[in-house]
Amino acid sequence: MPEEQAPSMHPSFMGVIRQKERLKEKLANIKHKIGVYSAKGGVGKTTVAVNLAYALSKKGFKVGILDADIDTPNVSLFLGITEKIDTSSFPLKPLVKDNVKVASTALVVDDIKRPIIWRGPIIVKMLGDFFENTDWGELDYLIIDLPPGTSDSPLTIMQVLELDGFIIVTTPQKIAAINSIRSGLMAKRLNVPIIGIIENMSNEEISEYTKDVMKNLDTNLLGCIAFNKKFNDYSDSGKIPVIEDSEISKLFEKIIENMIS
Repeated sequence: MPEEQAPSMHPSFMGVIRQKERLKEKLANIKHKIGVYSAKGGVGKTTVAVNLAYALSKKGFKVGILDADIDTPNVSLFLGITEKIDTSSFPLKPLVKDNVKVASTALVVDDIKRPIIWRGPIIVKMLGDFFENTDWGELDYLIIDLPPGTSDSPLTIMQVLELDGFIIVTTPQKIAAINSIRSGLMAKRLNVPIIGIIENMSNEEISEYTKDVMKNLDTNLLGCIAFNKKFNDYSDSGKIPVIEDSEISKLFEKIIENMIS
């Protein structure tokens, strides 16, 4: 009888493994990579990601923020950035806003008001450029603002990056909790740790829905962010809440303490 051959690995899996190895080497100077994520849009992921990045920077850490919402980027709007990244040569250089390095497709495309209508493979390629062909330098933290859902962008990041983990953002609503559980279970299935939960637009006391998220994902609460009109006012004017407002700054300092511990 012919000798049995060991099952071969599918070429797509080999490609993921090779990309993961390349990224591990290219991003070796970034100590911690943290995703801010939820399967539901409108829960305030970008608000949390931006303020988390700048709160870390205020504590003296070297920080970068990547807007991984490739086709609907908003980080640059929150930061009031109008400049563009020079794409005439590689590696790309992130823009620097108040000591934080920033990269986003909004800093690459000509007109941010025009819709970015790209299919999945192009989105994944752009995401790859932000990791493989961008000079992030030495960072203590790279905060990644993910798009909502469980499609190409979050899947790619979970597959190819060695993340410290995800922070799941939710709100005190049943539908938000259901989707937060979905996003957390996707991360767990791909062996990405969940650092903790942030309840945004909170009533200052943790809701029963968020407790359900914590129970289902076996994780802890990092903090509750009460609804505060100042977040919108600062963001609309391109100002950063943790820099402008001492109460908001203290709130995110506590979130950072819980995250690090």
